[in-house]
Amino acid sequence: MPIKALKYCPYYCEENIWQLCGHADLGNGPWLAIIISNPARQVALWRQRAATHPGLPIIWDYHVIAAQQTPQGWQIWDLDSHCDLPAPAQDYLQQTFQPAPADLQPLFRVMSGSDYRATLASDRRHMRDSAGEFLQPPPDWPTIGSGHNLPRLIDMQRPAGGEVLDRITLTRKLGG
Repeated sequence: MPIKALKYCPYYCEENIWQLCGHADLGNGPWLAIIISNPARQVALWRQRAATHPGLPIIWDYHVIAAQQTPQGWQIWDLDSHCDLPAPAQDYLQQTFQPAPADLQPLFRVMSGSDYRATLASDRRHMRDSAGEFLQPPPDWPTIGSGHNLPRLIDMQRPAGGEVLDRITLTRKLGG
C-alpha cells in the first residue's frame, strides 16, 4: 500500500503509527506498536528516508513502527523506511538494525496496537523550539489525546506499558 493512501506526516512517527493501528482497511491481524529508543536516546537505523545518504544510518532519539501478524508471519510497517511496506519482520530487522556502537543499540517497547492507541497523548511540544515554533511542519489532523506522555513511552528504563525487549528477543518474538 502506498504511503499516500495512509495518514502520514514526516517526523511524526508516533502519530503516524497511532493512525495506522486504527486503520480499518489493513486487515484484522493483531497489531503491535513498537517504540524504539535507548537510555541515551540515540539509536542508529539504516534504510531511513531521512538519512543524508542511502547507505548511512540516521540517529533518531526514538522511532515508532508497527507490526502486523498475517498468515505469512509478522510484517513491519515503517512509513519512514526504504524497506518494503509492509516488510517481513526478519528482513526489516536485519536491514534496519546493523552493527553499531553499543551506545547506539536499540531497545524496543512492544505493546498492542489498541493499548498504544489508548495510551499515547501528544500535544506536539517535543516538536517545538524554545520560541514555540515547529521544528518540522505538523500533521494536518488534531493532536492525539490530552497532554503529553511521549517522554514516558520512550523512556526504556521506566514502566509505561508493554514490554521492553532487546533486538534478539524482539527477533524471536516476531518469529526469527
